[in-house]
Amino acid sequence: MTIAKWNGAILAESRSCIKLEDNYYFPPESINGEYFRKSNSHTTCLWKGQANYYDLEVNGKLNKDAAWYYPDPLPAAEYIRNYIAFRHGVEVMEN
Repeated sequence: MTIAKWNGAILAESRSCIKLEDNYYFPPESINGEYFRKSNSHTTCLWKGQANYYDLEVNGKLNKDAAWYYPDPLPAAEYIRNYIAFRHGVEVMEN
């Protein structure tokens, strides 16, 4: 089981994560959506395409652009479509 935690909350947990470039990508159905807020931020990866971001809000604290996903990835990254990865202090651990 792989778990993503921040500020005392479990953001996501799954047995079906994909590890890519030292990041764990969680299936969309594995996230606890109550903590996720769509962000207007975007970045572009040359081989994955445009990433969209989520802000995380847990117990009154905001973590801006702490999660990202590829809603329309380039063909080489199709297998991570809509999977969510984390940064900015989110702890990801395997049990």
